Amino acid sequence: MCDYSLHSVASRPAKVGERLTSTRFPNTTTRGFAAVGDPETAVCLLPGTEIAFDKNVEFERGLFSTKKTGSASARFRQVNIEQPNCHHDALELSDGQIVLVTELRSGQFATVLQLPVTDQPENSSAKQPEVAPARETLDSLF
Repeated sequence: MCDYSLHSVASRPAKVGERLTSTRFPNTTTRGFAAVGDPETAVCLLPGTEIAFDKNVEFERGLFSTKKTGSASARFRQVNIEQPNCHHDALELSDGQIVLVTELRSGQFATVLQLPVTDQPENSSAKQPEVAPARETLDSLF
């Protein structure tokens, strides 16, 4: 997902194996993820997406306070959904700590490890069209 404050930014879904960087998007006050080499497009994560950072995650709380965590892996989730005018995109770190994506220090690199399983129809293989039984035999044609 991409937070409501990024609706004015071009976006696309994440892909497994993709390299991301945490960034502040132009003309917004929000931070999020962009693909390495494409800083203008927000890369949206689905809840349950697992990512691994190159180093332990760093985030900012307050104006001049940068905090380092002891975790380099995280699962994307959304928080405070019932509150429409706040940031919802968050990472649940491997130690259980929850950090809003908009609080991530810019310039951190991560790799998308796994996307969540999405709902699939029971039989995801394409159904073959049914063939109507033949009503005529060769004998009836002659």
